[in-house]
Amino acid sequence: MQADKRVVILTGVGREGQVGETVAGAFAALGARIIAVDRDAREVEARAESLRRDGADAFAFACDLTDEVQAAEVGREIAKLCAGGANALVNMAGGFAMTGRVADSDPNAWRKQFDINLTTAYIATRCFLPLVREARGAIVFFVSAAVLPGGKIAEIAAYAAAKSGVLALMRAVADEERENGVRANAIAPTTIRTSANLDTMGSSVRYVEREQVADTVMYLCSDKASAVTGQVLQLA
Repeated sequence: MQADKRVVILTGVGREGQVGETVAGAFAALGARIIAVDRDAREVEARAESLRRDGADAFAFACDLTDEVQAAEVGREIAKLCAGGANALVNMAGGFAMTGRVADSDPNAWRKQFDINLTTAYIATRCFLPLVREARGAIVFFVSAAVLPGGKIAEIAAYAAAKSGVLALMRAVADEERENGVRANAIAPTTIRTSANLDTMGSSVRYVEREQVADTVMYLCSDKASAVTGQVLQLA
């Protein structure tokens, strides 16, 4: 991606060793202005500061993306840094949890999975879509290989249902925004090699590498993918 002079808004860029950190670093390496958004103020600022130490143009914003009022306030501040709009929005905010068999599941755990995965993607997209329209840019959503045909979703029904909702959201945005020059696509990885996953599952699992994810995001936000919209790219 020719990212120099471009502006990218990245949600879920907080914890060290996660996908957001790698994606932000890939964009920064090509000279893009990084707008990092995460719920944890301390962690998102730490990620932005790390990028700045490496010479990047990076800004951090703390925001609970399940709160549309807070998101709108932060969105107004971010708009000041986006003269000409935002070339990309990458929705990485989210999280995974096993919720057990549906018959035994906790409704609060169900709601949490929808909040952190689907609601955050919806509110971020709704908030930043005007900026992406202005630049005729790209939006990337994160779903999961589990929600694709043949995926195994036993005991992760809440997560899978929420990610299925993200997939539907992506398709709706792709259809609705095509005439505005906005492209929307999704990445559906299997388990990614992150610090959190290594801690809980160990090193013997077959992982998708964070760098592979970042490369795919960069492609979907590049001019090479200018005709690609409404698609899901599976990473395994």
